[in-house]
Parts: sequence; C-alpha cells; structure tokens
Amino acid sequence: MNAADVIAKFKSAGALLEGHFILSSGLHSPVYLQCAIALESTRSASEFGAALAQHFVGRQIETVASPAIGGIVIGYEVARQLGVRFVWTEREDGRMTLRRGFKISNGERVLVVEDVITTGGSTRETIDALVASGAEVVAAGSVIDRSGGRADVGVPHISLATLDVAAVFPKDCEACQRGEQAIEPGSRRTS
Repeated sequence: MNAADVIAKFKSAGALLEGHFILSSGLHSPVYLQCAIALESTRSASEFGAALAQHFVGRQIETVASPAIGGIVIGYEVARQLGVRFVWTEREDGRMTLRRGFKISNGERVLVVEDVITTGGSTRETIDALVASGAEVVAAGSVIDRSGGRADVGVPHISLATLDVAAVFPKDCEACQRGEQAIEPGSRRTS
C-alpha cells in the first residue's frame, strides 16, 4: 500500500475533510482527518495494519502500544498482524499513563502506533509513559503524518502517508481573522 492508496481510502470513506477545524492539539487547520471513519471498515483497518506492520517485521517487537482513543483500532490491528500483545495509554489527571491493569516488563521492546500524527505530542507522551514503566520504545508508526515529516517523536517513525497540512495557533489562523467559525474537536459535523 503506497501513500496515494492511503489518501484515496481516506477520501473515499469521507474521512478527509476540508474547512476550518480546531484539532485536538488546539491548533487550527483547513484539513481534518476523521480516522474513525476510515477505520470503521474492518477491511481498511486490516489493510492499514498490515502495511504498517510490514515495516516492523523482524524488529523483535514484543508489544504494540497506542494512546487512547485515536490509535486503539490501528494499534490493535498492527499488534494482531505482528502476533504480539497490545496495550494502550490514557490520560489520567492530565498525564498520559499506561491503562490500569496493563504492565510492561523491564526492557520490553515496544512499538507505539497512532492513527494520525500532527505535532507528535500524544505519541511522545505515550513513549514517556512506557519508558517510565520500563519499556524500550524502539519505533513509532502512524497511518498518516500530517506534519509533513516535521513531528519529532524521539524514536524512528514511519507513516504510510505524509501530508504537509497547515496547523497553526489560533492567533495565527487566517480563517479566524476573516471571522470564519471553526469546527470544534469532537463535533458531529461531517461535511
């Protein structure tokens, strides 16, 4: 699966939206990727997972971890394709932590998987939580890197597709300056 295939799947699913959006990072962008829509097809999730997993075969990955909630579907699928266990992190009191009940062994080799990376913030927070639990985070992967390859997650990172999409602070947002209403994160609007 190449980058054009990934983008085509997002477009055909109606998961690549254009407008004026507030991303979960708080940044504003003219493009929003509704990954849940692209991943609701089990066939697409399996194809994305297989394509990502292919990059990590032979790397002695023991566990795949993803930040809740966006990465859970694709993280699980990559773990399934690699035949390893899957865990996730969640925010507790504003801090990313390993989901209660999950344990990481000292030196356990972990791959962190996200659906979309914009700033790399939640991936870095997930890596930090895993390292604090004793993991050796060996790499990260995502379906789409919308930072244009600029997001630094602190470990080698592979994406199936890379987009260079503007994501700006609200004070720098031209659409806001024109008075255009931004669509809030979690909005049910789909077009």
